[in-house]
Amino acid sequence: MANQDVVSVERVVHAPAAEIFTLLATPSRHREFDGSGTVRNARGGDGGPVGLGDRFGMSMKMGVPYSMESEVVEFEQDRLIAWRTTGPTRIGRVVGGRVWRYELEPVDGGTLVRETWDITGESAFTKPGVRRLASKTLKDMSATLDRLEDLLGDASED
Repeated sequence: MANQDVVSVERVVHAPAAEIFTLLATPSRHREFDGSGTVRNARGGDGGPVGLGDRFGMSMKMGVPYSMESEVVEFEQDRLIAWRTTGPTRIGRVVGGRVWRYELEPVDGGTLVRETWDITGESAFTKPGVRRLASKTLKDMSATLDRLEDLLGDASED
């Protein structure tokens, strides 16, 4: 953990970076690899991969249902994708701001995947409460990388 506002996990996934990237860049498939169990369904879009500046919505549930809006803020094909999440309303756009980032680096036997949760841009109003979720988020991100391996990993390379 670099600091309390940025947490990262990484592991080698036994699959090509392009295959992993396509999954990460397709919001309609996020529920398949979400380790938190909160992602329900993507809203809007055509169901295909997104690119820099694209926006997508997500139906979520953590106890109660809620919605999030995301904008792709970093993008390098097959290497890096990140989106900033906020609430879908005017107020939500002001109080959110966390970034989910995935960096992919080809290595022997697969791809090193690093997932980062970055709340440095989170609003001052929500940051204290969100910051308390760091240890749970770290555990959920590890589960996400495990799910990526389960979905895409090549068992013959183990």
